[in-house]
Amino acid sequence: MRVRFSAALACAAAVLLLTSGCGALTVQGSGAGGEVTVKASGPLTLAVVPKAVGFDFWTSVRNGAECAASKMTDVTIRWDGVTAETDVTGQVNLLQNILTRQVDGLVYAATDAKVLVQLTQDALSRNVPVINIDSGTNPQPANVPVFATDNIAAARKAADLLADALGPGDHRVAFIPFQPGTVTNDQRTIGFKEGLAKHPNLKLVAEQSSNSDPTTALSVTENILTANPDLDGIFVANEPGVVGATNALNQTGKAGKIKLIGWDAAPDEVKGVISGTITALVVQNPFRMGFDAVTAMVKTVRTGRIAPSEDTGVAFVTQRNINDPQIQAILQPRCENPPG
Repeated sequence: MRVRFSAALACAAAVLLLTSGCGALTVQGSGAGGEVTVKASGPLTLAVVPKAVGFDFWTSVRNGAECAASKMTDVTIRWDGVTAETDVTGQVNLLQNILTRQVDGLVYAATDAKVLVQLTQDALSRNVPVINIDSGTNPQPANVPVFATDNIAAARKAADLLADALGPGDHRVAFIPFQPGTVTNDQRTIGFKEGLAKHPNLKLVAEQSSNSDPTTALSVTENILTANPDLDGIFVANEPGVVGATNALNQTGKAGKIKLIGWDAAPDEVKGVISGTITALVVQNPFRMGFDAVTAMVKTVRTGRIAPSEDTGVAFVTQRNINDPQIQAILQPRCENPPG
């Protein structure tokens, strides 16, 4: 039996399901377009799709998602992804294939803000609710929440960290973004440049993308160093870029001499902070991102209520605070005690 209800009656629909055993009900979602097929009981299969597999950040997202599922009854996570964050077509094809299967909810990070809009609409048209993690779309549907870092605010702070590390006087700095056209990249670019505007003694002399690839980032950093032998600092906006840039500084003998503010917290990045190669890291909470998004999706499917978007938080890690218990809980999350 399939019955349509307003969002305000979602809870009543869930109760009806529990008592009638009629199966799924279709409940109108909030915002424009799309509905939620409520399954108040029985097994659920959720697809969770990162921008790419093979990176520590996304592995932590997966761990959080699977941890959340393990704490609930009858919830299965189907994890899959492309191997490069730049493979937009591959992600679209993967997600289209997922939607042809029986999935009850879709949690995914968009590799391209504009291209993935249609994919989200396709999911909603099939009554499959969607939550974006890390990166949403443009436009972002009102009934599709985003569980992500406040990238603009965090990147503003990255500029402050770079200014503090360099101290007074005029300094030349570089910026290595990672994938123009993605929401996260563009937000971090906006935030960092807004932050730089507060520090007129920092002059941005180079900006070049790493394409989310460590090898490309190494080459890009070497080129920047060659063109700017008097460079004082670098901000690198994601994990693969930081790994490549750090390797370049090590190979050119400039590690520790050029201040590097990085993003994320892969093991090599954490080692860089400990050794002094990396001055500070802007550390997201990917475990929480996966955990909270899956928890919210299960609630949506079970009740029809769409969760609000969530800022999943950020920490700023330096040699001084890296051993603090709160920082360690984010760097080494455990399912027994998920970081909040």
